[in-house]
Amino acid sequence: MNIRTFDISNPLRHRRDISAYLHFCRRVYAQNPHHRDLITPMLKELLTGRAVICRSSWLKPLMVLNDNNHIVAVCLLAVVDRLPHLMQITYFEALPQQTAAVNLLIQAAREAAVIKKATAVSVGLNLHVNYGLGLLSSHFDTSQTFGSAYNSPEYPAYFAPHAGHEIKLVSYLTHMPDFDFSAGRRLMERMLPSFHVRPARFHRLKEEIALYTHLNNAAFGEHPFYYPRRQNEDLELFQSFRHFLRPENLLFLHDGNTPVGFMLWYPDFNQLIPPGEGPGLKAVIKNRLLGRRIDRFKIVELGIIPAYQKTGAVLTLFDSCYRLTKDRYQWCEAGWILSDNRASTGFGRRWAHEPYKEYRVFLLPVQEKAPPGERMTLEDDLLFSAFPPRP
Repeated sequence: MNIRTFDISNPLRHRRDISAYLHFCRRVYAQNPHHRDLITPMLKELLTGRAVICRSSWLKPLMVLNDNNHIVAVCLLAVVDRLPHLMQITYFEALPQQTAAVNLLIQAAREAAVIKKATAVSVGLNLHVNYGLGLLSSHFDTSQTFGSAYNSPEYPAYFAPHAGHEIKLVSYLTHMPDFDFSAGRRLMERMLPSFHVRPARFHRLKEEIALYTHLNNAAFGEHPFYYPRRQNEDLELFQSFRHFLRPENLLFLHDGNTPVGFMLWYPDFNQLIPPGEGPGLKAVIKNRLLGRRIDRFKIVELGIIPAYQKTGAVLTLFDSCYRLTKDRYQWCEAGWILSDNRASTGFGRRWAHEPYKEYRVFLLPVQEKAPPGERMTLEDDLLFSAFPPRP
């Protein structure tokens, strides 16, 4: 068994390595009826160095090959300039029963962390929370919702023995016909009358994404895995699935003329995507023609700037979302919440019917000296810099 990275000195070999990496990621979930391929578009941009975040990140793709020279595990190591203390093991995939291969990836990540002066190794964060946070740890026999992570059941068990710290996250599920928002409306009657909600103006996309980025950075500054986003990064992310969204899917909360919060929600487009396929043109057409058949929506992000977080302003966003969705969908899934976030989990228990899927993020200590065994030589940091900064 051996571990290697891409051969960037040979353009043809480099392209073949990228194709092999992506093909392996799809092969891991072949015949799995619950998986949808949501990561290939972004992952391809990262592996080719075209993604905006590549300009401010150190990235290193790794592949573990068995004795027959077949790939059995992959990951993309990453250090982002705004989170320099964390060596991230991102976009990890592996075949079942590959503990030895995973240990090689962990060992390589720890060696790289020493070189890059990172103080911890993370598993479950995919560069930024907007790209993905948490390994799925429950409900492996239920279908993946659009925008949610899905992985094989073995993944948490691969990393748990190595973790010095584990962060748990949970999503919530609500049956919309049984949901009663009357208590929320009574609270809203005592709130400031100046609160109002408006849909996004996608014909002015750059302006709206600038506002979205600003509110994200203001609202989530204290989140343990959040770091400030840049407008061009969020613009790239929205453009990748812009054709699925309507203005109502991105709601902005204002106090008078001052923007103070936002909510991003959308239908579960995965119900229109066959297993193993991704959100391509076929899914866009199906959404236009058959979108009314979707029976679930997901609240992906909900952010309020600190000065308004205890004013009840969030209820105005929930009320607007409820009015838009109550007669159209049977189920609402609220995106993951840190399990030790008492305010958010308390709100979830009050307004949702039950906790739903569980996710975990692992933080591994950096070991200066790796245990005996096969090593990946990382002495030359230039060799380890896959993508030079782009102009």
